[in-house]
Amino acid sequence: MAHLKTKTIRELNEKDLYDRLKQIRAELFKLRVESKKGTLRKESGKLKPLRKDIARMLTRVNELKKK
Repeated sequence: MAHLKTKTIRELNEKDLYDRLKQIRAELFKLRVESKKGTLRKESGKLKPLRKDIARMLTRVNELKKK
């Protein structure tokens, strides 16, 4: 999954944000398991951007809830 830009995140509605969050969290979990097993090679640079994407999405969800 590609890195999400803030503009893209702002265009999504709340339901789509939650769906995308679920997908990204599953991917992050899979990468963390591979990292702990020691089989993670090429995707080692994906962990930090995924965490940042999750933080951006949660920030947007909180913004939508405050409105």
